[in-house]
Amino acid sequence: MPSRRENASDYTVHPANWERDGAALANVRRRVFIEEQGVPESLEWDGEDARAFHIVAENTSGSAIGTGRLLDTGHIGRMAVLPAWRGRGVGRAILAELLTTASQRRYPRCWLNAQASATGFYLPFGFIVDSDEFLDAGMPHYRMIHDPER
Repeated sequence: MPSRRENASDYTVHPANWERDGAALANVRRRVFIEEQGVPESLEWDGEDARAFHIVAENTSGSAIGTGRLLDTGHIGRMAVLPAWRGRGVGRAILAELLTTASQRRYPRCWLNAQASATGFYLPFGFIVDSDEFLDAGMPHYRMIHDPER
């Protein structure tokens, strides 16, 4: 599983608490999913956040720049990195932390619904495509499952 972090001194990645950090996490997701990608608010806010495990990436000023969540079903989702921080290892660091947590919790399998354009991001982590293409929020997606033996 990749763990290399470019410019790691520019940001930190750590667990977040929705009650304490929810506004900052929601801001990242609003900017990426709702404003940038046009996801309807009714689809973004699904009621799962209070019970999910969250990871936040923060810049050196402590502002949230990325996030992701893990449900107790092994579902990884809501992976979002602000545009200015993409390509700097932030998303990889978030995903690595989510997979580590899933392993520590002994989840039998992790899965996610990847935007078609992002499937290549998940492949080096051991995810494999497990579905035909489908639409989610009007965008093409694939279900991917994590195969740690890969």
